[in-house]
Amino acid sequence: MSPSFILQEGALLLGDAHYSYLRPELLSLLKDIASKKIQTSQLILMGDVLDALFGNVIYTIKENRIIVRLIQKISKEIEVIYLEGNHDFQLANIFKDARVYPIQKQPIIAEYAGKTIALAHGDFDGVFSYRFYSKIMRNRWVLKLLNAIDTRLGNIIINKLDTYLEKKEDCKEFIGFREYLQKRHLEKYKCEYFIEGHYHQNKSYTFETFEYINLAAFACNQRYFIVKSLQERTLLEEKEFKGSS
Repeated sequence: MSPSFILQEGALLLGDAHYSYLRPELLSLLKDIASKKIQTSQLILMGDVLDALFGNVIYTIKENRIIVRLIQKISKEIEVIYLEGNHDFQLANIFKDARVYPIQKQPIIAEYAGKTIALAHGDFDGVFSYRFYSKIMRNRWVLKLLNAIDTRLGNIIINKLDTYLEKKEDCKEFIGFREYLQKRHLEKYKCEYFIEGHYHQNKSYTFETFEYINLAAFACNQRYFIVKSLQERTLLEEKEFKGSS
């Protein structure tokens, strides 16, 4: 499979920020990227960047307009790759200067230093019933209908969803995570590295055919990752964002 893009040295990977008023740290990080205080050659957003952003549902775009504008601004200056997650989807018309990959096209394949890298948000290979449900919920006509109903009801649907998400525990340890990964048969993807988010575990495992990396959730510990080469190995250097000084 030919690569979808070239992963650049110094690229910044960030996943699962679940941005909301309760988790505002992403705003500071993006401001630092936009102002060049944090310099990066490429920004890879690994999904669930916002807690609720649905294309065609106007209220979710309005509620996140500051973050949306920052990502739009950054996209005009550096390459932005946005892998949609299960909290943010139908985004191509919002981020027209970014390269947006819906969940159905994940994992995507990148090339870096002669190695093949698979990247995904991580919510692409559930059971059939869940995949069918996800496909329906991501359908633009379903979202247009949701937008019409939610607008007519004074945004009660999205506000109830926000209340539910505020109570959700995002930072639990996944007991038996390695065994779960083995059952997914990810080895069918031919790559040297498989990187994904969604599970919020910040763990790496060496499997027979590739190195697996599950990113930390920025929402939990403000970690992000920088692509680096060290002694001919492809590595992600973990960084902690401590806010603008």
